[in-house]
Amino acid sequence: MLDLLVKNARLDDYQASVDIGIVGEQITLLEADITAPARVVLDAENQFVCAGFYETHIHLDKACILSRCPVQAGGKEEASQLTKEAKKDFTEQDVFARASRVIEMAIKKGTMGLRTFVETDPRAGLRSLAALKRVREVYAPAIDIELCAFAQDGLTQEMATYELLRQALQQGADLVGGCPYTDPDPDRHVELIFDLAEEFEVNVDFHLDFDLNPAQSGIPKIVEQTKQRGYQGRVSIGHVNKLSAMPPAQRAGLVQLLLEAEIALTVLPATDLLMMGQEHTHLITRGVVNAHELQAQGLLTTISSNNILNAFTPYGDASLVRMANLYANVAQLATDDEIRATYEMVTTNAARLLARQARLQVGGPATFVLLEASSATEAIRTIAQPLLGYKNGRPTFTNPKAVLYPAV
Repeated sequence: MLDLLVKNARLDDYQASVDIGIVGEQITLLEADITAPARVVLDAENQFVCAGFYETHIHLDKACILSRCPVQAGGKEEASQLTKEAKKDFTEQDVFARASRVIEMAIKKGTMGLRTFVETDPRAGLRSLAALKRVREVYAPAIDIELCAFAQDGLTQEMATYELLRQALQQGADLVGGCPYTDPDPDRHVELIFDLAEEFEVNVDFHLDFDLNPAQSGIPKIVEQTKQRGYQGRVSIGHVNKLSAMPPAQRAGLVQLLLEAEIALTVLPATDLLMMGQEHTHLITRGVVNAHELQAQGLLTTISSNNILNAFTPYGDASLVRMANLYANVAQLATDDEIRATYEMVTTNAARLLARQARLQVGGPATFVLLEASSATEAIRTIAQPLLGYKNGRPTFTNPKAVLYPAV
């Protein structure tokens, strides 16, 4: 007796529709025309089923604060100042409520796991960490959440942040992150973050090169520290807009360094499109790294949301399908192979970065999303609606398919 039988599902690596048999938290059968009895039977109607989406770079603690950040001029400096001021008034309950709102958005969009940065400094204290630990616990049946203790506003000029990061790691943060470009001594900032990572044996994630000046990239320093500390495969970087502004030969040299150090790279289309090139009056630059080009060279690349409804990104619905579609437009991708690679940046690549399973297979977890599309590429091209999701054999959401009424 199966607990759940999903009929007529379109899966990767299968030419025709197959059925998925589930017992408890595990897939036990994956074949055509399963006849075993089941307590619950779902008909996928020949639509695409995947293992879900994974968000590798998001800020839950400062989401949904537009009403507190009256944007006037726009731009990085204003967004940074408004957010820094708003952060002083964050309470544990406030962060919990706003983060929960975004987590519920993400679950309904088919996200099964995410990494959120947790700003940790004298203004935020450890309030956001406490709130997001609660969020992680409350929503654990539907989504896996990693917490990255994060020095957003520098470190060397405010060493109290260093001790707070240590406390955050002691209190349950999963990894540590830094933002060298906000620090008067970016190289020392990088070293201090790696010191904490080594002390607590956790991974590292940096915000990096958030501008379009091709000079003075932070990549060489991070690569140096990654190799010195034996951290290959344990470091990721986000934004890295400088790469998009470099001539091919210069970019190729830095990409080679990233490959040698096995550093992953996340692009953040919504924020970067808004914040980059605002000083230009015509032919405005996109400022988004061509992750497809880098993935083709062997780099682990992902696409993520970054911010939702704040001064850095005053929109968003936590849909990674939509974010992947946006990225494909910006990167001028058109072929099936290119769109397929984009899909992988929010599924298999992203899951790999978060050390999660992102393939449906016998013996694997019964974690999946049914999409209103026939394939992975169609899902990205059409921004397909996630119709339902299961995590470890348990239903997590449904978005019923729209019904069209015939004309009278």
